[in-house]
Amino acid sequence: MTDTIWPPDFANISESKYIVLIQSLRAAVRSGELSVGFKLPPVRELAWQLGITPGTVARAYKMAVEEGLVETTVGRGTFVSEGERAEPVVEESLVSVYQDTDLNMRGVKVPEVGQDASIRQIMRQLGGEIGQNYVDCPTPDSDLAARQAVVDWIGPDRVGRLSADDIVLGLGAQHSVIMTLQACLYGPNPVILTEDLGYPGIRHAARLLRAQAVGVKMDQDGMRPDLLEEALRQHGGQALVTVAETHSPTTIRASETRRQEIAEIARRYQLQIIEDDCYCVCRTDRPTYRAIVPERAWYVSSLTKSVSAAVRFGYVACATGKASVARQVAQSTFYGLPTPILDLCTELLTSGEAERLRRLTSAKTEELVKIAVNILGKWDIRWRKEVPFIWLRLPQGWRGSTFTAACAAEKIGIKSADEFALQDGQAPNAVRIGINPQIPQAEFERALRRMSEMLENPPNSVDV
Repeated sequence: MTDTIWPPDFANISESKYIVLIQSLRAAVRSGELSVGFKLPPVRELAWQLGITPGTVARAYKMAVEEGLVETTVGRGTFVSEGERAEPVVEESLVSVYQDTDLNMRGVKVPEVGQDASIRQIMRQLGGEIGQNYVDCPTPDSDLAARQAVVDWIGPDRVGRLSADDIVLGLGAQHSVIMTLQACLYGPNPVILTEDLGYPGIRHAARLLRAQAVGVKMDQDGMRPDLLEEALRQHGGQALVTVAETHSPTTIRASETRRQEIAEIARRYQLQIIEDDCYCVCRTDRPTYRAIVPERAWYVSSLTKSVSAAVRFGYVACATGKASVARQVAQSTFYGLPTPILDLCTELLTSGEAERLRRLTSAKTEELVKIAVNILGKWDIRWRKEVPFIWLRLPQGWRGSTFTAACAAEKIGIKSADEFALQDGQAPNAVRIGINPQIPQAEFERALRRMSEMLENPPNSVDV
């Protein structure tokens, strides 16, 4: 350890270590000892050097980002910034917007199986009916019919005993997850635990809520219980956001035994589990966390991947006895879903039209997955017939970033594993290929064949 301001010496201190670390970092930046553009060590490297926990370093780095002392870019690292940040860090949009000439396989698109005609027909029908209140704000009871329709849509026993009073509605799954986190998190420095690879929306949610996101590694059965418990001992944490049924990007489906193990840890550590199930299009027989541990688990999903992304209709099956807290969050932030959307989605669900569209969506997804597997099957891929993306582990000679860039040069958009990693997290050498049924099938097949050709011919410049 040097005698300079940075890094600090923890030999004889009484204050909290993260406070000492952030104070030292402030002093080093403001004195010029650490100049603009200086790259700070990764969290784990600095923790090892100083003899403290990675959680302590991550907490100090998070405070430094919020103060504008440093800026962090996923895949590059943490650097001393030019000054105080006037606005929050802006990450890439969660919505992939591509030119018409590009083949967007970054995002996951719902197939067009007649939703447009169905939704327009229902809107015309609603427009001819008398009695809708399209003047006043939604009330706590104006969404009762929609909440009951959601209970019937989820089905018996999927999430344990359920009534309309347990349901809170949101503007899609991402908004519903954020609402649920607001209901679960507390204290000045909240901690969210989640898979070490996952939907980038969790990073966005943590940033918006001024929370620290801590990643937990997975194996073929899902999140590892031993590492979850280690993270809880090291960092604490009020909420675990997890995708047990259809994990993006890896397609992993947590085993029932693994879910039971995670639930038991949640009981011991008084941890709230938020299960994001938005990628599960088909009906499944494995119990959700809410069915296993109803007093601690929240189930979140939406109609986005199974029916239509345009209606922005999401829902939360709240932990037993906690719906009033989530309802208060909803009423305090956006009052409630717009009445026309409530009426539209209630009719979609109760008429059976949503179920018909879900079945068609599922069939189209299976058809396209079969095509993708037939073309890419000789490579190291993970897939499931009902899951609208492929997880491709790259062969020697390719890196996630270089393969993604090579595909972009061919006007094919895919996502590198880096885009799913948490800040300072490690990403495997892999990419996710989204099944986009809005691409003409001939173009879809051509793109997959071109990717297979590129995999066979890695660039000579890649260091292996």
